[in-house]
Amino acid sequence: MAGVTMEVAAATPAPDESVSPSVMAERAYASVDPFIGTGGEGHTFPGAVVPFGMVQLSPDTRIQPRKDAYGWAAGYRYDDSSIVGFSHTHFSGTGHSDLGDVLVLPVSGEVTLERGDPDMPGSGYTASFSHDSEIAEPGYYAVTLDNYAIRAELTASERVGVHRYRFPEGKPAHVLIDLRTSMYDYPGKVLWSRLRLHPDGTVTGYRKTRGWAPGRELHFAMRFSRAASGHAFHDTEQDVFYKGFATPADKDPTRRAQIEGRQLVASFDFADAVGGEMVVKVAISPVSEAGAIANLDAEVPDFDFDRVRAAAREKWTRALSAIEIDAPEADRKAAYTALYHALQGPSLFMDADGRYRGPDNAIHQAEGFSNHSTFSLWDTYRALHPLLTLVQPEQRNNDFINSLLASQRQSPYGVLPVWSFHGLETWTMIGYHAVPVIADAYLKGIRGYDADAALDAMVASASYGPYDGIAQYMELGWVPIDEEGEAASKTLEYAFDDWTIARMAEAMGRKDIAATYFGRAGNWRNAFDPETGFMRARNRDGSFREPFDPTASGYGTDYTEGNAWQYSWYVPQDVAGLIDAHGGDDRLVEKLDQVFDAEVDPAIFEHMEDITGLIGWYAHGNEPSHHVAYLYSYAGQPWRTQERLARIMATQYKPTPDGLAGNDDLGQMSAWYLFTALGFYPVAPASNEYVIGRPFLPEATLNLPNGKRFSIVTEGLDAGHGYIGAVTLNGKPLQRSFIRHEEIMAGGKLRFVMQATPDTDWATAPELRPYSMSR
Repeated sequence: MAGVTMEVAAATPAPDESVSPSVMAERAYASVDPFIGTGGEGHTFPGAVVPFGMVQLSPDTRIQPRKDAYGWAAGYRYDDSSIVGFSHTHFSGTGHSDLGDVLVLPVSGEVTLERGDPDMPGSGYTASFSHDSEIAEPGYYAVTLDNYAIRAELTASERVGVHRYRFPEGKPAHVLIDLRTSMYDYPGKVLWSRLRLHPDGTVTGYRKTRGWAPGRELHFAMRFSRAASGHAFHDTEQDVFYKGFATPADKDPTRRAQIEGRQLVASFDFADAVGGEMVVKVAISPVSEAGAIANLDAEVPDFDFDRVRAAAREKWTRALSAIEIDAPEADRKAAYTALYHALQGPSLFMDADGRYRGPDNAIHQAEGFSNHSTFSLWDTYRALHPLLTLVQPEQRNNDFINSLLASQRQSPYGVLPVWSFHGLETWTMIGYHAVPVIADAYLKGIRGYDADAALDAMVASASYGPYDGIAQYMELGWVPIDEEGEAASKTLEYAFDDWTIARMAEAMGRKDIAATYFGRAGNWRNAFDPETGFMRARNRDGSFREPFDPTASGYGTDYTEGNAWQYSWYVPQDVAGLIDAHGGDDRLVEKLDQVFDAEVDPAIFEHMEDITGLIGWYAHGNEPSHHVAYLYSYAGQPWRTQERLARIMATQYKPTPDGLAGNDDLGQMSAWYLFTALGFYPVAPASNEYVIGRPFLPEATLNLPNGKRFSIVTEGLDAGHGYIGAVTLNGKPLQRSFIRHEEIMAGGKLRFVMQATPDTDWATAPELRPYSMSR
């Protein structure tokens, strides 16, 4: 994705106000390019999914050993030329690989059980393909498997993936099901699995895996639009082979309808599919095979592929119409693809009857909410969840919070999720960042849950001593580096989360909790070293760890996925306090300039895969840097924010497969782009303020969840006019460098006029700057 408006030579023409909402919605759908981010380090996938759907049906281009799996975290890389198969669960844009459940591949001709070399299609069952034959749209994917001469199409509902295959003439038609594979392989990955062939031709099964989420269990049910003429079940670990068409009563040991083991693969033969089409539908369930069958019956009772595809298209058209964008084609593609990626997670995680598997690995019933999982909270609390409060119905946001609270009740540790998927906790990353998601929603008036229980859950998570140095943090006011790694980052992130607890408690009238957590929110000062101007880790005795190298990064250092140059700005709740600690506005700006203007060899971060997208020390490919360009506005120099954003947008996003500078991280990178393109960004979620940067779209309108419309219109947006000259809100001059959430939700119009030179008088006074705790 790219800030393409920075490169146009002439002023953008006035928007066409005659375009109807239905045409705008269709234009939004047509503007999405699911291939953006599938190359480079974006780690997105191009396959079929509906908004927040439990099924993500997409091609996998290779299965790597765990040590090499980083680049294939989403299963697909654009620079590959082979497809292993189509699996039904994927992450969008993570820095960790897992999932890839229930891999299915249509095969013509001879069947082999080995995957083969992905660089040598034909050496196993792996298929070759060309991008020329691919089509990817929201809710739909198609490709030709060249060496099999099979056209494959994919679409999905919430819980069901639907395949349509056209087999060639003259070669036997088969469907292969491989339960051995995931996004990465290592011995013992699959703890147990099962395949069953039911008398009516339904195939069910499950597998239990260890990996990022240990003991994860998923069930499935599959039906074919044509009757199978034969089948074969194999356990390649035990060298067990069952074949034929059998019923459970059949006593012939070579003719079985069920097999269990750790390395299962099956093939099904379809004599009457040769030269014809066949539809395969696969439902998944976190609960049971019976639950998967019920999901199949509830959502796709027939074999009408086109109906499911049309329904998926309608869901995406409706979801994408939350924002109407009138802009040049490249900018529309960038913005709508960002919105598309932002609407995939957290994903639904429950059966059609409301049952789901919780973090205790027990089955629970959702009452009054739809359970969701896949919470990449260290990433998504920053911009994705604030974006979803503007572009998703209130009920969806309530579902997220109720899901977090249910997980806390069912957690063996009594804490909110840290980084969970498929109901299970991974303990990945740091902080207790479910807390700002809840606080931000509460302060924005999203209240469809028990607020007292929510606050109690937040406090419980912030008080869980065994986790990541929280006990020492509560005792000392900092996390001691001689007892806990990455201590500077943890101290800073805990302090921000604590501030959001205080904000919510204050709004609820819980003055005791508010006072405690406002006090803890100031603990960032314990990490600040006035001598060096950096955030540093302290030992238990209060001394800073020595020796100190602000460029050092990596596990075992003071910081999480970053160094001192990247983490020393993480005080979003109190930037005014940070300015004072540095000695004033000019000193902070001087230090910020050093961040962006440094000459840095990217090789310094070769050992840290997530630190990408460098502009000096600024690393846009990873989340700790995402708010930094906006800090100039807190120092009374918003024109400097405008300059930095122009460079970030022009260099870190482009509308190509390698168009994301780093992992999309379940939509965070995309949410950053979308907010910045609109002209403002939530530096401190739970402040109810958005810091104004500068717009990159000529016109965009938010169709808000409350039914109102908020438009952002920009005049003079071209390559020679990169600075804000004037801002009005509903026709009145806006002198401050932020806009409040309630002003957006009230509907209206925010108008920018761009100019060639910076306005060094706008929003400079302290009272015109964004919120800070200590001001």
